[in-house]
Amino acid sequence: MTGATLDYFEPEGGAVLTTLLIVRDVDRSREFYERVLGATCVRERQPCILRFRNSYIVINTEGGPTDDKPTVQARAPQDSGTLSCAMNIRVTDVRATYDEWRSRGGEFLTEPKDHGMEIRCYLQDPDGYLIEVGQGTGILEMVGRAPR
Repeated sequence: MTGATLDYFEPEGGAVLTTLLIVRDVDRSREFYERVLGATCVRERQPCILRFRNSYIVINTEGGPTDDKPTVQARAPQDSGTLSCAMNIRVTDVRATYDEWRSRGGEFLTEPKDHGMEIRCYLQDPDGYLIEVGQGTGILEMVGRAPR
């Protein structure tokens, strides 16, 4: 096991937070996250695990209940216009990230918008999961840090 994946399988400090996405097509989703966001595939399937900078995205297919969740169905979003879960990615330069990910085929809902406390924009993955990309601005002054 490489050092890059060791923290997923054996978390330093006892835990690592990941995002699980239930998708219709693992290959399509893996390709999107690798191509657009620049994630690195750690495991191909069951589940697919992608390293994204200092975190992980776990991708798995739809399915029925399992012995450890006997009443739960795993389903991808049915409607990309209804928000039930979103990834929130904080970056140091939202406009540069927007330009880079658009050049890789990412389709954003709008360009970055300045909301005073932060500048943010959104894109959706192939299954309709919303991905917020934001840069703290005024919020940094509130917590005692000047923006970079």
